[in-house]
Amino acid sequence: MKKPLFKKLLFSVGLAFSCLALAQPDAATQKTNRPDTEVLLRADKPGPMGRPTFNAPREEERHQMIERQVEQRGVTDEAVLDAMRSVPRHAFVPPDLRDRAYADSPLPIGHGQTISQPYIVAFMTETLQLAPGDRVLEIGTGSGYQAAILGAMGVEVVTIEIVRPLAEQAAGLFERLGYDNITAIQGDGYYGYQALAPYDAIIVTAAAQHVPPPLIEQLKPGKRMVIPVGRAGWTQNLLLVTKTEDGKTQTRNLMSVAFVPLTGERNGER
Repeated sequence: MKKPLFKKLLFSVGLAFSCLALAQPDAATQKTNRPDTEVLLRADKPGPMGRPTFNAPREEERHQMIERQVEQRGVTDEAVLDAMRSVPRHAFVPPDLRDRAYADSPLPIGHGQTISQPYIVAFMTETLQLAPGDRVLEIGTGSGYQAAILGAMGVEVVTIEIVRPLAEQAAGLFERLGYDNITAIQGDGYYGYQALAPYDAIIVTAAAQHVPPPLIEQLKPGKRMVIPVGRAGWTQNLLLVTKTEDGKTQTRNLMSVAFVPLTGERNGER
């Protein structure tokens, strides 16, 4: 039985392929104690059996969003497209912004955070090359929309949010919408979530100043992580990090982006 909830940008499109070195924090940084995490919602049916069936309003708006904002820009993964056609994006934005839920732009969701532009959600998701039943770690739950897309694809989602009100709000929304394949956690995503590692993919939805070593450690060999890296207020690089079979990493720059910063002591942002 599901555990109840108690407390319970504009983007420059175009692919530039290049190898980038990973910036690593010093040893003293890595030795600090990891902060506590709290599981707000636990997946009962990981994988395809845990995804909800939607019969949501505004279906035509979602279809237009996919056709005009996503498919025309080159996203072709049918699992990604089907998930975005079904998940009610308007449920993940503040009530006063719901008339703009399917617009081609990010939107504020409070606490200095945003829900990402639909195209970027689709592009990052497709880049992970997921299969039903994969276990995916998301850093930065935010509104919950990215995790909802992943869950609708039939993967097991572990999502972490450092801002407690957003973490609790997203966990409650997942539960109300009928997701049984999402574990929602309040905590510092820089450290990942070792208890359910290793992961078939990792997606980071806030800009880090470097690729966090704990995330590399928790990624399975041969698998992928997508992460924006760069300073807040500046153009950032959306990186594809692939972990090789011998534990090393290969990095490719996919495009220029603008994300809100990853917060937390180890990332150097507060």
